[in-house]
Amino acid sequence: MQNFEFKCPTDIIFGRGAEEKTAAKIKEYGGSRVLVVYGGGSAVKSGLLSRIERGFVDAGLSYELMGGVKPNPTLSFARQGVNRAVTFGADFILGVGGGSVIDTAKAIAHGTANPDIDIWAFWTGRAKLEKTLPVGAVLTIAAAGSESSNSAVLTNEETGKKAGINTELNRPAFAIMNPEILFTLPPRQIACGVADIFMHTLERYFTKIEGNNFTDLVAEALLKNVIDNGRIAFTHRKNYDAQSEIMWCGSVSHSNFTELGRMKDFSVHRLGHELSGKFDVPHGESLTAMWGSWARFVFAEDVPRFARYAEKVWGVNSGTDIERARAGIRLTEEFFRELKLPTNFTELGIGVQDEASLAYLADMFSDYGKKTVGVFHPLDRNTALEIYRAANR
Repeated sequence: MQNFEFKCPTDIIFGRGAEEKTAAKIKEYGGSRVLVVYGGGSAVKSGLLSRIERGFVDAGLSYELMGGVKPNPTLSFARQGVNRAVTFGADFILGVGGGSVIDTAKAIAHGTANPDIDIWAFWTGRAKLEKTLPVGAVLTIAAAGSESSNSAVLTNEETGKKAGINTELNRPAFAIMNPEILFTLPPRQIACGVADIFMHTLERYFTKIEGNNFTDLVAEALLKNVIDNGRIAFTHRKNYDAQSEIMWCGSVSHSNFTELGRMKDFSVHRLGHELSGKFDVPHGESLTAMWGSWARFVFAEDVPRFARYAEKVWGVNSGTDIERARAGIRLTEEFFRELKLPTNFTELGIGVQDEASLAYLADMFSDYGKKTVGVFHPLDRNTALEIYRAANR
């Protein structure tokens, strides 16, 4: 096991009726004036938001609501949220939703604590984030793991750039997690969530490491658990046990626990981010559309690693290392298709792209050739372009 530091201070409140403790937790973490950020109508239609509001009234908390967060959270909406929070005098930001909502809540918290700095400066590295407001999360979609992670992603609509920042200041103070809230999700959202959790784990599993260790065992068990319960939840969305397993795996995967002793790669996330930025496709689908092409391009970097993945996660016990490695990639793509997820551009719904479009994606991925991405097999502009070409079918 390599050296590491691990800190995940997020207070997890998990199980049936967990949302009833939201107001008390906000007060516990010093909140009195709360900006509540949420997405579309599901939080309203399900009655979740009204239950949270009743708790605020009973606890004597002042609050304002701000709905309208979209998938692939936008910089402009987060800026509006900062203005709302500053005007209201918010001292706590609550995100009621999935990763897009929670990431937006984090951005609003950062901007409210630093009203003289435009939040995009933090995402581009032009300013260093040194303080923020406390954030709470009421999770409605098991996917991004933002409820316990140190990351947050925004899309700048003006430039089409989707970017993320990693800082311990992104960790929410608490996360409310009731698996019953997932019962109303449509199958496509469940599948995209499963894909995101799966990929968060794979991006930490396929990296430069020496030997095998407990972290590998955790990752492999998590992947198998997500496969088994993802299949159940996709067809039986009101199965509490399956939804609870998926929900908890999402938090564990992106809390950094599955990367202890190694560096995360996240090159597939970057490849997918450019698809989301240009075509506004769901994040989970952008990942599955790219993973197989990435894997086939890089697996020769560490064939035994891919062979181990095939054996431990998919039960492939025969054949040479190369044969098992290729089988693991194939079985992963078959699992994605089983959940009606795309494995190429046509299945993603954007069609076959021309060379200029692919070049644009590679330019955005590499900051016009200035950067390489990843640690397993670092990708530059040209190698990213080859992988986009491979997925372009």
